[in-house]
Amino acid sequence: MNIKKDIRFRVYVAFTCICLLGVAIIIKAARIQVKDGPELRKLSLEMHTDTTTIDAERGNIYTEDGTLLCSSIPQFDVHIDFSVISPKLFNSGVDSLATCLASLFKDAPAARYKQDLETAYKDQDRYYTLCRNIDYYKYQQLRSFPIFRKGKAYGGFIEDPKIKRINPYGMLAYRTIGLYRENSQTIGLEATYDSVLTGESGSCIVQKETGGVWVPVEGSEIEPQNGRDIVTTLDIGIQNVAEHAMMSVLQQYECLYGTCIVMEVKTGKIRALVNLGRQKDGSYWEDFNYALLPTEPGSTFKLATLLSLLNDKYINIHDMVNAEGGAIRFGNRTMRDSHLGLGVIPIKEAFAHSSNAAMAKLGYTYYYKQPEKFIQHLRDFHLNVRTNIDLAGERRPLVKSPESKSWSATTLPWMATGYEVLVSPMHTCMLYNAVANGGKMMRPYLISAVREYGKDVKEIEPKVVVDKVGDSSTIAQLQECMRAVVTEGTAKNIQSPYYTIAGKTGTAQVADKGIKYADGVYQGSFVGFFPAESPKYTIAVVIRTKPHSNAYYGGTIAAPVFRMIADKVFANNLGSWAGPLDSLARVGHHYVMAQKAPAKNYEILLNAIGKKANSEVHVANEMAVLQDDSSSRMTIKEGKVFQNIMPDLKGMGLKDAVYLLESQGVQVQIQGRGRVQAQSVPAGTKLAKGQNITLQLS
Repeated sequence: MNIKKDIRFRVYVAFTCICLLGVAIIIKAARIQVKDGPELRKLSLEMHTDTTTIDAERGNIYTEDGTLLCSSIPQFDVHIDFSVISPKLFNSGVDSLATCLASLFKDAPAARYKQDLETAYKDQDRYYTLCRNIDYYKYQQLRSFPIFRKGKAYGGFIEDPKIKRINPYGMLAYRTIGLYRENSQTIGLEATYDSVLTGESGSCIVQKETGGVWVPVEGSEIEPQNGRDIVTTLDIGIQNVAEHAMMSVLQQYECLYGTCIVMEVKTGKIRALVNLGRQKDGSYWEDFNYALLPTEPGSTFKLATLLSLLNDKYINIHDMVNAEGGAIRFGNRTMRDSHLGLGVIPIKEAFAHSSNAAMAKLGYTYYYKQPEKFIQHLRDFHLNVRTNIDLAGERRPLVKSPESKSWSATTLPWMATGYEVLVSPMHTCMLYNAVANGGKMMRPYLISAVREYGKDVKEIEPKVVVDKVGDSSTIAQLQECMRAVVTEGTAKNIQSPYYTIAGKTGTAQVADKGIKYADGVYQGSFVGFFPAESPKYTIAVVIRTKPHSNAYYGGTIAAPVFRMIADKVFANNLGSWAGPLDSLARVGHHYVMAQKAPAKNYEILLNAIGKKANSEVHVANEMAVLQDDSSSRMTIKEGKVFQNIMPDLKGMGLKDAVYLLESQGVQVQIQGRGRVQAQSVPAGTKLAKGQNITLQLS
């Protein structure tokens, strides 16, 4: 009996304990649900969700005429969530989908695609990778395929967009335009205007699914604000010409590097900027911005010396200077001319023949008691500060002063000839451009506007750095000296029969960056402007030679690059300079052959450049061509156009091309701007009245 009571008691105790435990669990669960539940659910959610950044679309880079220099193109990774696709939709569409994928990618037969899709569907793969880095057009096609056209919710189509940065013109102005790279250094205009181009990023919540895959949560996106576009001052035509001209000389003499700047005189706009360095395999690439690298400039710096002397009214260019045979001793050093023998000559002639001895003597004679006066002139010309061109990484130039530790008794005469001073080619170009511009120094710049959705929201205007680097008399004398360099001096090999050039050659022996004077490395340069009477462009060319090269003078390696660029620019642009010209002669080897144009246009052209010609055309509006012979005699000849036959219009101006076609009764449609690049009907084809013809301009 006692045993039964004991058992009943134990059962009762056990039952009571179980009940109490159950009540405790219920109370704890309730407490968790009511008090701690929201916090715990939030923590759980955070462990399975994250916020990812959606990058804004980076802005484009254009030229002023609308040419695209750099752009961002979308690329896509595409994934499939098979868990949301119903069996009926999958079974009815898998064959067609496999066929479409095989046709689009052409990397596997439809049967292989079908097999892979069925396997992934059987596994209910929630983030199956279909393809990576496809372009926008393939992405658009994919979205329209069977099953996928149902979207993400029912068709399982998941896209992961990315952006790729491209430069359509490859190496052309590559260092100037720059390079944008994620998680790496950005250079050029891409770096300077990074904040403008970048825009503002958006965001998106992603959720962690089975298998550790993160999938975007639909409807959680905050759209990014795309970057703005920038418009450069570069002219792709001039840039192309400058690069090819530079490349031809660099390859011919196996030079270490070369840089070329083409600046618009009135504004300071940089129309071309070339920076080519020799690579280990002997090729050339835009590897460094040599235009902003301060070096000893050599004889092109003599312009600054002559400008200082003229500003102080110590001389005029017709005064005489004794070059003393081309060798003058200063302290314990002797300044020598590259070609000895010059004696008492006019200063103009000394400049034209680039006499080191004469220029050093002039600088020393007038400034040795007051060197700070000469240095102040150089500061007034802004040769001691950065140009502030809109490119990152510009280094500060070096102009010594009498307080400098390295100043010596020979510093002044050597500075007068372009040694013991470090300035960049951009500084030199800016100074010469001031002389071309009547004394007004302009800041060089590369960006003319910031654009948003096709509309300019900020325009960058030309900026004057110095109103007058010299008075009108001084500027006129400098221009006369610079013309003499080309007509009778060290650059007479680049004279043109069609336009005038003013400039200065420079040759400097180099000792920097581990290079010693004994290594025989030189820097040849030519800086000038054209046409000399009414300058439109200033061009600076600086080339560094290989050690002990047999060609290193500025007149030999740099001046020809100037001439090649100037020839092409003159040929392509004189029409717009001279007035109502829509066609122009093209300079060939020894002859000039013009595009067809009305005879009256060539009369205007010849008047503009001061040339005379015999005319074999008696009707002003009759189509004609301009020819010259080896003796430079020019003739306006009939440009034969056969009735009802399609002429060759390539290279012709729009006005002339339209006139020529409409006079034959055809309809003309235009695409683009500029001159005729292509025509929809080949030359020589028979034309019908009312026929439509499309002209592509460039």
